[in-house]
Amino acid sequence: MVNSLGVVFGITTFGESHGEALGVVVDGVPAGLNIDEKYIQAQMDRRKPGKTALTTKRKENDIVHIYSGVFEGISTGTPIGMVIYNENQKSKDYDNIKDIFRPGHADMTYMAKYDHRDYRGGGRSSARETACRVAGGAIAKMILNRLDIEIQSGVSQIGDIKATNIDYSYADKSEIRSLDKDIEPSQIELIKETMRQKDSIGAVVKIKVRNCPVGLGEPIYHKLDGKLFEALGGLNAVKSVSIGAGADVGSMTGSQNNDSITADGFATNHSGGILGGISNGDDIDIEVCFKPTPSISKPQQTIDRHGESVLCEITGRHDPCVGIRGSIVCEAMVALVLVDMLLLNTTSKMANISKVYGTTQK
Repeated sequence: MVNSLGVVFGITTFGESHGEALGVVVDGVPAGLNIDEKYIQAQMDRRKPGKTALTTKRKENDIVHIYSGVFEGISTGTPIGMVIYNENQKSKDYDNIKDIFRPGHADMTYMAKYDHRDYRGGGRSSARETACRVAGGAIAKMILNRLDIEIQSGVSQIGDIKATNIDYSYADKSEIRSLDKDIEPSQIELIKETMRQKDSIGAVVKIKVRNCPVGLGEPIYHKLDGKLFEALGGLNAVKSVSIGAGADVGSMTGSQNNDSITADGFATNHSGGILGGISNGDDIDIEVCFKPTPSISKPQQTIDRHGESVLCEITGRHDPCVGIRGSIVCEAMVALVLVDMLLLNTTSKMANISKVYGTTQK
């Protein structure tokens, strides 16, 4: 099982939803970075469950414990190991479904692949694992903050209710991380109605990266957009990732899609800040579509591990709209990719190496 992301800078995560703990090892962190534990915890708090009635009722403090790679508050250049202990498991909620395959979940595929699985909350396939990614992403964000590179996110659509006025500054004030305060009440009511129906609802998340330097991305097999697709597409419940004009390019002409270049920069941003797999200095605009949470209380038809038809009735605590907390995880994944690309880019030309070692070209 591959559990790592990144080449120079990256993470390896471990742990299960109902195990004792989850954890992440962040490798490639340059020495000399001030590690602000309060900042890490603040990022965790943005994602943690049980904060409102519109997310899962599982309450976890998600306290991060740093066990390596930091001395006197500063990174040493060695791997940073962090652990998050699970505190509010209710494994008995899953006793009635341990031998059946829940529709929309990874139960069937995990069983087919490994012949053995942790059925408690999905084990390793649970979105609980994303807490590790946020912890690792917080380290990446510390590096980006030093370079004034900013990542923002929010929910632009829930069900069929779409934002018309995108305001990233509003998302952190919103109970559902909505990007449009005018439609937020309608989106909240849709979530509540969905919950009353014992169902769930999908969502679309937007991410914006500001002040990204030109030149990030390694053609041809390590393109910036390709790695963003990989990192974001690897998140639980994500079924679609687009950059810039996204799927709309299929109906455009070249003259419509091309971004004219002026002395002041690009006239438009259909490329989403990436050309040829390399950042062009414009904002990076990303859209991520989350499917409805598959854990719903409505009875559903399925089969058990013996192939017999059974009725699946899921209990427990689940997000009615996984995209809400998912937007925070998206930020973390983008941060991890960007820092990896920043470090890779330092070796792209002799001029960069000369700055470090003081050599001159002859």
